[in-house]
Amino acid sequence: MARIFITGSADGLGQLAAGSLIAKGHEVVLHARNSSRTQDAMAKTPGAKKVLVADLADIGETMALAGQVNQLGRFDAVIHNAGVYQTSPSAIFAVNTLAPYLLTALIEKPSRVIYLSSGMHLSGRFSPEDFESRNTGYSNSKLHVLMLCKALARKWPDVFANAVDPGWVPTKMGGRAAPDDLGKGYQTQVWLATSNDPNAKVSGCYFFHQKQSRYNLEADSLSLQEQLLEFCRSVTGIELT
Repeated sequence: MARIFITGSADGLGQLAAGSLIAKGHEVVLHARNSSRTQDAMAKTPGAKKVLVADLADIGETMALAGQVNQLGRFDAVIHNAGVYQTSPSAIFAVNTLAPYLLTALIEKPSRVIYLSSGMHLSGRFSPEDFESRNTGYSNSKLHVLMLCKALARKWPDVFANAVDPGWVPTKMGGRAAPDDLGKGYQTQVWLATSNDPNAKVSGCYFFHQKQSRYNLEADSLSLQEQLLEFCRSVTGIELT
């Protein structure tokens, strides 16, 4: 049995991944944005161990969330599922870029880390202006996530760190008209978090439907990865070591 923490798991892909993992016999801790969503999260995911509450748009709450996670003991895997799309550039920057960085830096090191990126990262670019203004677009934020994943794979060789494109699926974020398979949208995260398949026990890779997929090669730049880490450190005051 693995112990797994999933951000943004009160609904959508995070909740579906949690349900699948629980059905397989794993211990799962959920995360909800606010306390009003806690009861709903538990009702949708029977068997979940606990729901932790934090608004990831708030740096202080994100840091406190890492403390709550650590109080529960070491987790085998962390799935950074939480993300926002149709909202302000400042919220996108806080939730999609800074929160995964902070939680990665502050949560006790797991054996596996999975980040949700997006196919839209292909049109993203790394821009220092995003960090100076603390605002960014969705595509840029999902490139940041992949860069963080690759930097972590390089710095933590004892951890399997990978990123996932779940596809454009019909969740609240994706909308009802989204054309991709909802079931396949969460299966890769579950597989990467728990499988002993040699294809899952890799690091620094970008997956779509359990297969490595093409990605924005800007993410491979070591100098840009280091800039990302330094910019995140300067904004949050927390260093990822």
